[in-house]
Amino acid sequence: MTDPVSTDEKRPPRTLSREARRSQLIEATIETLAERGYSRTTLTEVARKAGLSHGLVLFHFETKAKLLADTLDYLSDEYRENWQSALERAGPRPEDQLAALIRADFNPAICTPGRLAAWCSFWGESQNRPIYQARCGSNDDHYNDTLERICARMNAEHGYAHNPARAGRLIRVTVEGVWLDLMTMANPYDAAEALRTVWTGAGALYPRHFTPEGPETAVF
Repeated sequence: MTDPVSTDEKRPPRTLSREARRSQLIEATIETLAERGYSRTTLTEVARKAGLSHGLVLFHFETKAKLLADTLDYLSDEYRENWQSALERAGPRPEDQLAALIRADFNPAICTPGRLAAWCSFWGESQNRPIYQARCGSNDDHYNDTLERICARMNAEHGYAHNPARAGRLIRVTVEGVWLDLMTMANPYDAAEALRTVWTGAGALYPRHFTPEGPETAVF
């Protein structure tokens, strides 16, 4: 997995629109969170990472709290759009929809060291839990409800008998667990192995439809 080119190495021109400039600063914030963690991320460090002035950061975001809240919104919206787009392309079968949701979490645009570290920065600050719930709670609920409905359809259409809420939760915590592994292990396995781990979990629930190598190798 590789991150996009650092803003230190490739900076957009200074004639960017307001929205593009905000996106540039949010990307710099994601990189700074990944490098320094939540508490040590400052407006000065974000400005340095973006190659812009401290005053310009203040102009767009006013405070560190607003910059971090908007960054969390940005990550949450990006994540939601990623899995919803994958689901729209998956077709009507629940097994294809479940496979699409799982693959979406390992999209190289989403599953990067910088973004995973930024998510961990937000998750790891207990005082930010109310902010996280306010900003991401509805998106999380929508994802969890969607996953549960797909698991319920796996029961209805393919004869499985798992509690849909528990099955969806098991898949979700497996994905989150391998994300944490990718961030915290001294010698982490790669994204392909992370995906195989999640396929293994899906196969334990739905053995006729998933194997450690993915849904394509399952024997119906």
